[in-house]
Amino acid sequence: MAHKKSGGTSRNGRDTAGKRLGVKRFDGQPVRAGNIIVRQRGTRIHPGANVGCGRDYTLFALTDGVVKFETLYNNKKRVSIVASAS
Repeated sequence: MAHKKSGGTSRNGRDTAGKRLGVKRFDGQPVRAGNIIVRQRGTRIHPGANVGCGRDYTLFALTDGVVKFETLYNNKKRVSIVASAS
């Protein structure tokens, strides 16, 4: 009778769900106060005028207006809310 000892188990086969990070409102888009603009890990994009930063570095609009992205020195990025002309 042929016998073979069973092989070990695989230690692969796990994966985490995507965290849905990234820019949610792009340059020139209108936003309401409280709208989320960017979900990020750390301050990849910094908050500018009328933009708040949450505990998990989420950037959100503090006032109604239009989203404005800008590049600063050393390739840093900042997002602001400009009051819409209406």
